[in-house]
Formats: sequence, C-alpha cells, structure tokens
Amino acid sequence: MRVLGIEGTAWCASAALYDAEADSVLIESNPYEPDSGGIHPREAAEHMSEAIPDVVDAILTAAEAEHGPDAIDAVAFSRGPGLGPCLRTVGTAARSLAGALDVPLVGVNHMVAHLEIGRHRSGFENPVCLNASGANAHLLGYHDGRYRVLGETMDAGVGNAIDKFTRHVGWDHPGGPKVEAAARRYVEGSDGSGDLLDLPYVVKGMDFSFSGISSAANDAADDGVPVEEICFSLQEHVFAMLTEVSERALSLTGADELVLGGGVAQNDRLREMLTSMCEARGARFHAPEPRFLRDNAGMIAVLGAKMAEAGDTVPISESAIDPNFRPDQVPVTWRSGESVARGRAPGDADGTDADRRGAEATVELVSDADGAGDRSVIKRRVPKEYRHPELDRTLRRDRTVAEARLTSEARRAEVPTPLVYDADVPNATLTLQYVGDRDLAAALDGGTDRVASVGRHLARLHEAGIVHGDPTTRNVRVSAGRSGEKSPTATAAAPADDRPTLIDFGLAYHTGHVEDHAMDLHVFEGSVRATASDPDPLIEAFENGYAAVGDDDVLERLRDVEGRGRYR
Repeated sequence: MRVLGIEGTAWCASAALYDAEADSVLIESNPYEPDSGGIHPREAAEHMSEAIPDVVDAILTAAEAEHGPDAIDAVAFSRGPGLGPCLRTVGTAARSLAGALDVPLVGVNHMVAHLEIGRHRSGFENPVCLNASGANAHLLGYHDGRYRVLGETMDAGVGNAIDKFTRHVGWDHPGGPKVEAAARRYVEGSDGSGDLLDLPYVVKGMDFSFSGISSAANDAADDGVPVEEICFSLQEHVFAMLTEVSERALSLTGADELVLGGGVAQNDRLREMLTSMCEARGARFHAPEPRFLRDNAGMIAVLGAKMAEAGDTVPISESAIDPNFRPDQVPVTWRSGESVARGRAPGDADGTDADRRGAEATVELVSDADGAGDRSVIKRRVPKEYRHPELDRTLRRDRTVAEARLTSEARRAEVPTPLVYDADVPNATLTLQYVGDRDLAAALDGGTDRVASVGRHLARLHEAGIVHGDPTTRNVRVSAGRSGEKSPTATAAAPADDRPTLIDFGLAYHTGHVEDHAMDLHVFEGSVRATASDPDPLIEAFENGYAAVGDDDVLERLRDVEGRGRYR
C-alpha cells in the first residue's frame, strides 16, 4: 500500500508518500516563517493555500515517476487539532485529490500521528507517549481501544510557553532553538552546570502548568537578568516537569516504554533528561529522527496507511475538519492487544509488593521481626540525575517535609493516612506505617465502594484546607477482597484494613481555594480513566462520595477544569 499524506495544522505545509511494503517515507515540506513574533493565523492560512499545491505536486510527480499512474492507494490528511483556516485548506486539497484519483480518504488525528510514528519507528508495543509541541503538551497511553490522556498542560503548550518568553525579549519565531542555543552558551561559559534561577515548578499529578514560569521568565528579563541565564533555567525547569510527569505516567500504568513526539522533542536537553530517567527505571526510550518530530506529512501518511488497512476511511461528505480534535476521541481501529495499563512496575508484578519503585521514591517493607503486626515501610526519595542538582535537592527536601507534615495533619482531620514514625529530611527519607496490601490501581474492578470512600476522604481533606496534589489510584492503598466500607471500629489513628488509605502527600499544600480542590478531583478521575476497564461508574461513585461530604462548588468547578485541556 502507498499512501499520500498531507499535513497543515498550523505552520508547516507538507506532503509525503509512504510505501508500506518498503517502509519508506518521502517528505516534502514548506514551513511558514513569520517575520516576527509567533504564528499569525491569517498569514499561516495564506501560506498554506499557496504551499500545499506545490508540495502535493512534488510528491505526486515523484510517486508517478517511480510507480506509474496508479501509484497512490489512499489519501490521508491531518483532520485536527489545529488552526481552522489551515485545516480547511488541507481538507479541501485531500478531498479533491482523493476524488480525482478515486481512492479512499483517511482523516488522521495530528497528535495521535505523533505517537504512532514513534511507536512505528521504535517497534515498541505499548509505549506511553509524551507529545511536546508548540500548541500542545500531553501524555498518552493506549487503553481499551483508545488513546487516553494521562496528563496534559492546563494552560499553554510547551512550545508556546517558551515562545512567550522569546517574543518578550524580541526574538523571532521559532523561539525554542534559540533558547536551546542560549542555554548551551550559558553552560559553556560557567563551570559546566550553571546557576539556577528560582522559577515556578508546577506539577499536579500528571498534569502541569507553564503560565507561571513564562511570566516569571519575562519578569527576570525585565529585572536585567542575563537572557542566557534565563534560557538555561527555563529549560531546566520546563523539561524537568515534562520528564517527571512522564515518569509518573510510567509508574501509574506500569509501562516500560516511552516515545517522544512533537517539535519541541528536537531539543537535546529534553531528550537527555528523558533518556536518563528511563535508564534509571529500566525502561526503553525512543525519539524518532527530527524529520518525524516537526509537523510533517510523513507521520500522517504512516498512520493513514494503518487506518486504511483496517478499513478506517471516511466518506468525502463526512470528512469535516475538527480544530479541537482530541486524541482520546479517536477509535484506535488499527491495533489491538493489551492496554498499557495492564503492565506492572518493576518489582510490583501483582500490585501487592511493598518493595517497589514509584515515580520519585523507593518503598522498602521493614520486616515484622517480633510478630506484633505493626509493620512499617521506609520511603526514600531518590536523587534524579536528569534534574539540575539544585532543583533536585529543593524538590526532594520540600516534598519530604510536606509529606511528613500534611500526612499527619490529614489524620487529625479524620482522613485515613499512615502514621509517620520518623522523618530524615536531609536524606529525604520517611518511615511510615504499612497500610493496605495493594494500590487501588490494582483493585479497581472490585466495585464502586472504594472510590466512593476516596471521594469522601478528599472532601474531608479539602474541608480541612488541604490539597493532596497527587491523588492517583497508585496513591491510595487498599486490602485484597475488601469493599472499602469503613469498619465500625476504625479511626483515623488506626486505619481499618477494609477502607482506602491515602498515601504520598509530597505534592500536598494548604489552600481553601475551590480551584485547587477541583484539580485534586481532576487528577484522581484522570488516573481512573487511565487504569480502569469501565471508568464511568467508578467516576460517578467517586463524585457521589465527594458530594455526600464536600462542597458542591468544587464539583461545579471540576467541570470547568475538565474543559480547559488543550484538546477539548
């Protein structure tokens, strides 16, 4: 099968020919290069209308010269997400071409194509994908016939966040390569590591936010901080955030493969961080060659061929573009098999082992030598080689302190948490009561009672002015075969084995703001969708549990938070 792909979501007019039998890809691209600032939609659309015919003609000419007049078996195009005027130009070209050649038409989700080209080039079976591009930033994993959004930006895409700073200092688009070059000069001019500015570092479960760090970088420039120093610190913070949430996604799902996609993925420092993280976890990592990372028609053609082979084509009359086309709206017709969430983390084969490696810490079970039944665990926040040493020390210290304090405060608010026996802040180590025998992620099929209890626990936590910060299904402990209902003899000081217990308060903080409380609910529900076979009844039970104890305004705000994702 040979497929002609057309890409034009925002700035790059591109066409490609994919020969599935030879596994070869020919790409012709003509990028839009604005004179100053970022992408201007009207100018981008004008460029697309002028450039698309040229790149398509170049590919058609090459295809017919090598394979004859019947060279094309299908036409694939980027249906979304992207800028509406650009997408409409591409859609019109694809429809016209498919009709003229009398071949099937395939509508491709641009962000799923970024993932699939990484899966195709790596040969991985069930990778988590980090998409890092201009307007987007998210984590995807395959689960029950669709790609699920495991985490995403709550405001700006990663490239746009960087471009916000470069526009502020008067640099032309694209800003990413210029920031990378400036950061490299700063390191070369220092002792090899560079001093780090104090910039916002915002991770909420597997979601993240860039608006604060962009503003802080702009303020630093206005205050006279050398621009190369800002570029270095900006990269170290932004890419560490992306690497951390990627590791959290691997930990949540149990996956051991990660692929990278998107234009920002060309950055050497980001790739270096992700490589380091995966090596430390024993996971495999792959980033495709740069021509497949930039917006390109090659990835559209490759995924288009897989979809066409599966019969996933679209009639011309039903091929309207969708500027807000979310990747989790796409039925994944071209693959089957185990979901990424079916995997288990190393050392956690059945979900019950206490000795395991989480996203940022190891947890070691302390033997019950005297048989008294009072077991404990030692939790060590391990140094992260991918992070700048200063940033790593700060995060490990602050999260250890937060976990020790807020775990205990939550208990006083009648929320089931483990006892904190000892805190060694310099070594980022806690000794905690052993609770449950498995994570909730390994026991979601046991009914709705457990998640309803989690909803009530979070409501009580919020009533006490505390946000958990990372309430995923991996950070709730339960016991095997129990319903999650509270025992008549249970107290916060002595959690019963038959009710969920919240753990890992490292990202917790004090706040009474409804927005932060809603974000807690959003994080938990995202982890349920990523790991449950039938998430909807569980989420309904969770929200009912929260509503029975908590503030209705939080649930109303949750609807608003859900609508902010870059792909809705």
